[in-house]
Amino acid sequence: MKATVFAPGIISTEAWELEGVFAPGMREFYFTTKGGNRTVPTVVGFRQENNIWKKFIEFPRNGEVTFSPDGRRMHMAEGYKERTGSGWSERKSLGPMFEREDWGVMRLSASARGTYVFDDYKNGDVIRISTFVNGKRQEPKEMGPVVNTGEWTAHPFIAPDESYLIWDSEREGGFGDSDLYISFRQDDDSWGPAINMGHKVNSDRWDAYASVTPDGKYILFNRGVDPENDNVDIFWVSAKVIDELRPKELNDR
Repeated sequence: MKATVFAPGIISTEAWELEGVFAPGMREFYFTTKGGNRTVPTVVGFRQENNIWKKFIEFPRNGEVTFSPDGRRMHMAEGYKERTGSGWSERKSLGPMFEREDWGVMRLSASARGTYVFDDYKNGDVIRISTFVNGKRQEPKEMGPVVNTGEWTAHPFIAPDESYLIWDSEREGGFGDSDLYISFRQDDDSWGPAINMGHKVNSDRWDAYASVTPDGKYILFNRGVDPENDNVDIFWVSAKVIDELRPKELNDR
């Protein structure tokens, strides 16, 4: 119930490790690193085989890795890879609705219904949402001030059932740098107020890039270990934190 370093000395080292995420099924784990022989940010993938985790893939990062809830797509900003047997296809484009030169997408998160939520660093660090209605993709819209308030607003994660949204931002009243915030979907389908995820998750350092494991048990996120963020580690904490933050009237639904 208090955030701690994930896999110290194995995944989280004195270098730069970002964006830890498990694929649905919990038998693959991916993270981004840089340094040593890697001159560019590189995605490294581990796979569990016979109860042993082994590295099986690495490739240059081209968008932050997330997964569709069914595990068939690896989303990478405005692109994606498709599951092909035991591997992944080449990166494909989501199309002109998302492949826009005037947008700067870092992370795109997908719900089970096909809703996309993504950030845009080229237009004031805002988060946009695109729903899927009657089999048709809707034009992305900028989310309201509940989400798009403060600075450095980015890296959204939408729950598979769309019951909540987590993102990071630097806001007045925070813990000192970028903090993680959560908003719960209300009974009228609006998004409730932004709730700082509190001292069990946030610190006076840079806290960002949250995702919830596919089994719903843990939150993975990044924290800057030093003020310059030259050393960034992956942290994890029980997802019960989310239940503690959920308003009582939504728990009673």
